[in-house]
Amino acid sequence: MQSKKQTPVKYYVGVDVGSASVRAALVDGFGTVVAHAEQPIQIWEPQPDHYEQSSADIWGACCSVTKKVVCGIDASQIRGLGFDATCSLVVVDKQFQPLAVNSEGQSYRNVIMWMDHRAVSQVERINATKHRVLSYVGGVMSVEMQPPKLLWIKENLKESCWEKAGCFFDLPDFLSWKATGVTARSLCTVVCKWTYNSDGGWDDSFWKMIGLEDLMKDKYEKIGNHVLSPGESVGKGLTPEAAKDLGLPEGIAVAASLIDAHAGGLGVIGADVKGYNLPCENQPITSRLALICGTSSCHMGVSETPIFVPGVWGPYFSAMIPGLWLNEGGQSATGKLIEHVIRGHVAFPELQSKAVASAHSIYTYLNSHLDLIKNSLPVGFLTVDLHVWPDFHGNRSPLTDLTLKGMVVGLTLSRGLDELALIYLATIQAIALGTRHILETMQAAGHHINTLFLCGGLSKNPLFVQMHADITGKPVVLSKEVESVLVGAAILGACASGDFASIQEAMARMGKIGRVVQPNHEHKRFYDKKYEVFLKLVEHQREYRSIMNSA
Repeated sequence: MQSKKQTPVKYYVGVDVGSASVRAALVDGFGTVVAHAEQPIQIWEPQPDHYEQSSADIWGACCSVTKKVVCGIDASQIRGLGFDATCSLVVVDKQFQPLAVNSEGQSYRNVIMWMDHRAVSQVERINATKHRVLSYVGGVMSVEMQPPKLLWIKENLKESCWEKAGCFFDLPDFLSWKATGVTARSLCTVVCKWTYNSDGGWDDSFWKMIGLEDLMKDKYEKIGNHVLSPGESVGKGLTPEAAKDLGLPEGIAVAASLIDAHAGGLGVIGADVKGYNLPCENQPITSRLALICGTSSCHMGVSETPIFVPGVWGPYFSAMIPGLWLNEGGQSATGKLIEHVIRGHVAFPELQSKAVASAHSIYTYLNSHLDLIKNSLPVGFLTVDLHVWPDFHGNRSPLTDLTLKGMVVGLTLSRGLDELALIYLATIQAIALGTRHILETMQAAGHHINTLFLCGGLSKNPLFVQMHADITGKPVVLSKEVESVLVGAAILGACASGDFASIQEAMARMGKIGRVVQPNHEHKRFYDKKYEVFLKLVEHQREYRSIMNSA
C-alpha cells in the first residue's frame, strides 16, 4: 500500500501587546496554540493619571517573543502574521522617529497609554460640542479615546511635539506599519477610537469644531487616509528588515490589525457551540456577548442593524466582524482594581507568604480561604454586609462618568486574612454587577444577549467566572485556549494569508469551546438584592457630591 503524503501543517503567528507585556503565539489552522512566549514592557507614570510607554521598547519585545515561538519551525509553514494591541497613541516625527509626549522631552517615551487620563479638560470641551460623531460613542466621548489626547498635545506640547509630528498612530496600526512599511490604518482603530465613519470617512466639521483642523492637511495624512478592514493583507507583506527583526520569512502576509479587546472577541465569539445545550445554539451570533477581562474589561456585542446604546461605545460598522455592527461596553479598571485592593490591604504580606508556602497563586489561595470561612453558606453570600462600587478609575460604561470614585460600604476594624478575602470577593462581585449594569443597558436598547463568552487573564479565575454567571444569570463559555486574544490575532494572520475565505470561516474553525459554567439560579434572589444595593451606591455618591458642591 502507498502511504498518503501528509499535508504540512499551516501556522499563523499572533502578537498581542497588552498594557504590561507583549505576548506571541504560534497557532495552527484549528486554533491550537503550539508555542507561546511573553515579555514585560515598561510603563512610566511621571505624574498622576499620566501613563506613557516606548514604541521602541514595545517593538523590541514583539521581535523577541516572535523569534521564540517560531524557533525550530519550518519557515515555509508560517503563512501569516496578525497584531493586536491596546488603543494607545503613538507619536513619531516626519522621519518616523519617536517624539516625546511629555514635558521632560524624553523622546523614547512617545506613547500615551490608553488608560492615561491627562486630557480631562479637553474631553469635556469636546463633549460640550454635542457634535453628531458623538452619537457613535454612546453620546459621550471617553478621555481614553484619541481626539482629546491629540488636543492635549496641541495645547501643551505645541512646539516640541505637535508641530514636529509626522504621524499619529493607534498602537495596533503602528505595529502593522513597522512590519510592512505601509501607513494604512485598520478600520477597527479609526472607527472605534478616532471618530472615522466607515461610510463617510473623516468628518471635517468635527475636527474644525474642536480646534484640530490642521489634521485635515493632505487628506488627513497624519492620522490616516488609507483604511483597511481587519484581516485584510497590508502592502506586500513583511519587509526584509522586519522579517529579520521578527525571525519570520520575508513577504509573508501581514494583516490589518485589531485593538486587543476586539481580537479577544474574535477569538471566542464565533466558536461552534453545538452539543453544549446553550441558549445561543442555533441562534445568530448577535445572541452572544464577548467579555474580554484583563487589566480592564470590554463587553463586545454585535448586531445586524445599528443599535445606539446610551453610555456604550458604537455602533461601529465592521469594526470587529465584517458586515456586523459592534457595541462596546467597558470597565476601566478590573484586574488592576482587584490587584490594587489586595496589595493595598494590611494583610497582604501574610497572604503572600502563605500563598508561596502552599505553592499557589495569591488568587487560588484566596479562593481556597473563602471556602474555609464560608461555613454552610454559599461563598457569594459572605458579602451580605459588604458592598463595593468598583469605579476607582471612573466609569466608562454605562454611566460615562470619569469623575466617579470607588466606594466600600461595610468595613470593620478587623485587619486579618479573613477580611482581605472578603473585600477581594466583594470587589469581584462589584465588577460582575457592573457587567450586569452594562448588559441590562444594552438589552434595553435592543440587544438580545443570552450567553457570555469570557477570555483574558481574569477568565482563569474560577471565582470571577462563577460570579459573572450567577450575577448576570447567564451561562459563561470559556474557550479551549486560554489565550483567546492571541488566537484572535492569529485569525487575522490566517485571513490575510488567503487560507480562509472570510473572518467568519476562520473564527468558526479556530475558536474552540473549553467548558461552560452555568449560573446557580437558586442564588438569584440574593444577587438581585446585591444589584439593588449596587445601584443605590452610585445614587448616594452623586447625592453626596451635590451636597458638597453646594457648600
